[in-house]
This record gives sequence, structure tokens and C-alpha cells, in this order.
Amino acid sequence: MTIIPYSINKREVWNRFVEESKQGTFLLDRNFMDYHADRFFDCSLLVYNDDVIETELNDDSLVALFPANWSEEDRTVYSHQGLTYGGLITKPNVTQKEVLDILQKILLYYHDYMLARKVIYKPIPYIYSGVPNQEDLYAIFRAGGQLYTRGVATVVNVANPLAMRTLRLRQAKKALEHDFYIERMKEGDHDCLEQYWKVLTDVLYTYHGTKPVHTLEEMSLLMGRFPKEIRLFVVKDLEARVVAGTVIFETDRVAHIQYIASSAECRKFGALDLLLRHLCGERYKDKDFIDFGISTENGGKILNEGLIFQKEGFGGRAVCYDSYKLDLDRNRLQRMSSGMDHISGKKNVKFLDLKALSDSFEPDLSANILKVVNSGRYLLGEENEQFEKRWSSYVGVKHAILCANGLDALTLILRGYKIIHKWCDDAEILVPANTYIATILAIREAGLVPVLIEPQLTDYNLHAEQCCKYITDKTKAILPVHLYGRVCQMDEIKSLAQKHGLLVIEDAAQAHGAEFNGKKAGNLCDAAAFSFYPGKNLGALGDAGCVVTNDGELARVVRCMANYGSSKKYYNDYEGINSRTDEIQAAVLNVKLSRLDTDNAHRRTIAKRYMDGIKNPMITLPQYPSEDKECVWHVFPIRCPNRDMLQTFLRENGVETIIHYPVAPHKQKALMDVLTHGPLPLTQRIHSEELSLPISPLMSIEEADYVIELINRFVEK
Repeated sequence: MTIIPYSINKREVWNRFVEESKQGTFLLDRNFMDYHADRFFDCSLLVYNDDVIETELNDDSLVALFPANWSEEDRTVYSHQGLTYGGLITKPNVTQKEVLDILQKILLYYHDYMLARKVIYKPIPYIYSGVPNQEDLYAIFRAGGQLYTRGVATVVNVANPLAMRTLRLRQAKKALEHDFYIERMKEGDHDCLEQYWKVLTDVLYTYHGTKPVHTLEEMSLLMGRFPKEIRLFVVKDLEARVVAGTVIFETDRVAHIQYIASSAECRKFGALDLLLRHLCGERYKDKDFIDFGISTENGGKILNEGLIFQKEGFGGRAVCYDSYKLDLDRNRLQRMSSGMDHISGKKNVKFLDLKALSDSFEPDLSANILKVVNSGRYLLGEENEQFEKRWSSYVGVKHAILCANGLDALTLILRGYKIIHKWCDDAEILVPANTYIATILAIREAGLVPVLIEPQLTDYNLHAEQCCKYITDKTKAILPVHLYGRVCQMDEIKSLAQKHGLLVIEDAAQAHGAEFNGKKAGNLCDAAAFSFYPGKNLGALGDAGCVVTNDGELARVVRCMANYGSSKKYYNDYEGINSRTDEIQAAVLNVKLSRLDTDNAHRRTIAKRYMDGIKNPMITLPQYPSEDKECVWHVFPIRCPNRDMLQTFLRENGVETIIHYPVAPHKQKALMDVLTHGPLPLTQRIHSEELSLPISPLMSIEEADYVIELINRFVEK
């Protein structure tokens, strides 16, 4: 297959092909396309079956055309900005597989030779073709096309029209009573065209502040080139003045009504209604469709309700004029014409490449570390102070206290509240049963009793309706965990806690930057603990943690306890611990914080890709939240009954995955004898089926698509 760019010496070849094609109309004729060539940089293509050099091409082997123009500013191919529709033009006998191959070659051409980043594709609406011709839409889907704009046109099915509204008929009758009459502009009648264009221009400027897309000169030119295809119908009064009209683009099947306008003084007399009733009921009764054109603006986001109501009054209903956006990715394009059972080249996709992640922050990361090394201050210095201020501001709380790790952060909160509120050792803390063991260890380290609560399978999080069954006189707090980076439904949990006089403490170790109802995780209740383990959305090089709160008393106690229980050197108020973030880790966090929101946004992009692309019925996808910011996708958890087999399959094909977590806390040897709980079937199911797919700020779309392709290929053996 050979692709060559269009040039003027191929004009006649192009036009002959359009006449014989499955989709062709006169709009795709070069005599129409090129009337405004000065406005667009043409990058149309011809596709031949021959695999030879251009000079040896036989025009009989031409199989497809692609009308397109180029925007250098955004490196985008449009098909075509100067046309109502564009898209692939093919021979009538091409097959679906052939269209896949053709469009693949076209897109690769734009990617490789023009360095195009994307294509905006406007297919020809189905009403213009006498035979099925939507092979291109399937090909666009396979290439990763996403719906970009959607215009709504009002179309009358001439063979089976809806009845015209009484209002429209009544207005048409009124026009006849005022002796208005209809004329078709005779060829070369420039005066009639000029009169109408003045009416049209006045209407568009008065009511819409715009002007016709075509100038009077351009429309005159096009009518001269296409006298049988472009016609003007006007309404005149007794003085033979043009008071209303419309331009018609005629194709074999469709009369496309454009530029409908009526003078201001004649609007109320139904001049347009008279004309449109005539066109629909008489003039074009032998056509298949009458297309009144779109009634939308801003890519379909705004519906002109008054305009479409008028059009629908003549018996028309909606046909969509769509366009699609394709981000050109070579690996995906190479695979688009192959079956999904083919894996094109094994890739190595790490679960998380920590070195590459650190490298992406250079040289700022090394510079900030070196600054600490040269300062001579390695604990409780300027970097700690700076990050605590920045993190408290980011989260939206009054206090942030750095400590050694996320486990210590949780433990310090619980021990602090135990001291402040004088909890007994048998005080109970409600906690999700499917959390990481560190949450349980923190409760026990504080000398308190964890009460395990089943999560919901929808989001794997703790919910108030389950918690309320386990509240007793001993219950002192609820400890929701924003597992996998998704915020719990905190309004319900807080309401339950307030009802029973309980504290709420967030385990936000996986939810850096997540939001709920406009507030950041960590600022949703009494206090929260963060981990800055290297693999977190915001991670240090070693380990670190942080307590955040608006409770000044808790902040004072936590800061004291983290420093051996001392607020003044060598004077100890509490039986504390040594839990501090060193200056190097704080320096790393200060560099990485500036990119947290951007990195989270990329994680959401990958997550959406997974959600849209994974179609294997054996895979249970996570529930996507109603609000994007409720989840920062620390991990992307799927469930599969045959998890181990799936993990092995992915590993053999170069994809690294991790299980979060293979053993539930209540099944851990260390805790089996100390945890009291009822049956936990949902927890057990999660831990036996969950598998986390790679997702990171550095993961490419190509890598995500490779993972998707593998998962969709997976079958049980």
C-alpha cells in the first residue's frame, strides 16, 4: 500500500474517484474543497493498493482518499475544517479489514512524516450514503478515537415524515394571504443572490453578531461551479423584493438546507414557513432526506432551542454530526489493524520505578539534598519547618507535625487522644478489616482495642451503616482508611460519630491530595495520619510520616511525644518515643510537593484508560467515583477469582503487579490470637482476589494500553 499527498496534478483523479466512491458528494470535489484553499494548509492523501514508487502508480489501484488540512500551531490534522463533513472516502467494495489497514497507514503517515500529535476526524453522516459506510467509525474506535464534538441536525425522512406542526402550517397560510410567492434563482441571476445575501447578512448580524461563513463572492463562485447542486430559493413580496430564502446543497439522497433567513419585517408573516413547507412537501419529495442543518454551538455543548423547535415543526428529528479526536500513539496505531489476541512485542512494565521517579525531579532533588548536607543541620531544621508549613497549608489544617513514618503518625494520634481524653486500655477503635496491618498495629501500640468492620465491595472502604452495628460504651473513635487512594464517604461517618460522641481519625497514608466535598483528605475530621513511604503518591527517599490536625492540644501533645515526650530538652512530660523526619527526607518532600497535583492528574488519566479499556468479564474493576478528585489512585485494584493465574500471565508478559494485600490482618499469625471479630467474608474475598495494576506518574499511555491488551486476552486455562 502506497500513500501520497494530494497535489493539483491529481485533481481530476481525485474528482473521478469521489464520483465513484461509496461516500462521495460534491462537497468533496476539489472544485468545491479548494475555493478557499488560501485559508487552509491542505494535507489530503491518496491511498493506492500498489506498493511502488509514485511515478509507477496506476490510478486504477486507488482505493481511498482522505481530505484533510493541517494546523502547525497544535500539530493537528483536521478532516476537514473547511467542510461540513470529511472523513475517509473509499471504493464501494472495500471491506472492514481493508478500512482498518487503510486508516492505520494514513494515521501512521501523519505521525511519522508530519509529526502530527492528533487527528480530528469528521465522518460523513450516514444519511448521505446509499449503502452502509461506517467502517471508518469502527477503525477510529480501534485507533483510540474519543468523541470530540456532537452537533445535532434536524432531518426529515421524506418517505416517512412526521406531521408538520399546526403552527407552521398556519404561518405558511398567512404568507399566502399576504401574496408572498416562491422562486428558484435562475442561473446567473446575481441580483437575486445579492438581495438575499443582504437579508441573510442583516439577520445574522442583528440576532447573532456574526456573518455568513461564505462571502457573497464565494457563494457566487460555488454556484457557478455547481449550478445543479447548489440552488437558492427565495420568497418575494408583490414588489418582487426578496424577503426570505435558503440555500440548498443537493446530493443524490439529501437536500441540505442552509442559510435560512427572513427579513425582520416579514418574520411574523410566515415567509419562511411557506418556503420550507414547499421544499419539504413538494420540491424535494423525491429525496430520501431533507437536512435542516445543526442547531448547536460550541461543539454541541449549547443547543439553540428556538431554532431547533422551528425546524422540528416541519417533521424533522435528530441526526448527529460527530467528530472524533485521536491522540496519535505509534504503538497503538501499529496494533489497530491486528486482532486483540495478538500482542505486538513484549514490554517490561514495572509496578513502580522508584529510581526513574526520583530522576524525574532532577536536578532540583539533588540540589536540595546537597543544600542540607552542606548546612550541617540534619534534624528539626529549616526543611522540616518549611514542609510542615507547606503541608498544613496544602491540606488546609492548622497543624502538621512530621515524624518518622506513617505507623508512628497513627500511633501518636491515638496515644495523644488517649492521654487527653483519659481513655482506658479497653477503649475500642472501629477500623476496616481489610486495611494494611499497620493501622491495626497502631491501635494496639497505643494500648487500645481494634474492632474489625467489614468494608463495602463497591469502593473497598469503611461505611457508616456497618460501623453503627458495632458501637458500644467502650467505643471511642472511628478510624476510616482511605484505601487505595479513595476517600471514604466522610459525611456519613462524621454524622454517625457526632451522634455517639466519637472522634474520627483518618488513615490518609494512601490519599495524598484526594478531596471530598472540596476539602483535602487529612482535613475531614479530628486528625489524620500520612505516610511518606517512597512508593506513596508523595514519597520521600527513605521514610517519613506526618500528623495533621486543627486540634491545638493534640498537636502540642503529639509534637512532645514524638521527641521523647519532651517539649524542653532533658525535661520529659510524657513517656514518649523518638520519631522524627530527618532533614534530607523533608528536603525531598519539599521538592516533590510542587508536582503532587500534576502527578495525581496523570494517575487519573491512566485509571480512566483502564476503566474504559478493560473488557474481560472475569475482571471486576474498581468503582470510579462520581467526582474525579475523590480518588488519587495510589493503586489501581482489580479483582479476579483466578488472581494468581492472572498475575503469572502478566508477569510472563513483562507486567509487574502487586497484591494489596495477600493476607488479611485477622489471618496474620501475629494477630490471630489477639483480634476479636465475627465472620469477615467480604474482607477475605478482597484479600483473595485483589490485584494492583501498574499506575504511576511516569507510566505512558502505550504501557497502559499494553496492560489493557494483555488483560483482555487473559483466559483461564
